Amino acid sequence: MRRFSQRSHLVTLSEINITPLLDLAFVLLIIFIITTPLLERGLDLKLPTGRGSQEKPFNRNDIRTVDISPRGEYAMNKRTVKLNELVGQLVQDFRTNPNLIIYIRADQDSKMRDFVALADACTQKGISKYSIRTSPPANR
Repeated sequence: MRRFSQRSHLVTLSEINITPLLDLAFVLLIIFIITTPLLERGLDLKLPTGRGSQEKPFNRNDIRTVDISPRGEYAMNKRTVKLNELVGQLVQDFRTNPNLIIYIRADQDSKMRDFVALADACTQKGISKYSIRTSPPANR
């Protein structure tokens, strides 16, 4: 005596099992949540504090951010570059966009000569708009 009929083998599954799809979606979500903060991070800098004035908003396409580490390393777009390569990239960007503004984020323990070298090289190439970035003062 058979417990299962032969007809049950001929029945096709008419519904899609979405459990593996949901598992995949949750895994991808977790990966993006973990990696996004890591991608947005540049050099680990301690910026000096300063009051600064309220600045007018700029177009994000007009801004390039350069980081200067305490060891004298320059970084742009989250990758470390040498000064001449950095200036070459900035000049190329300045030729395509004359409204270019350079945000310079120098660590409070970095040498002044590294900042002056960058500012001097940019000025020689005609790039004169730059802003020194600082941390806001602590509210007391």
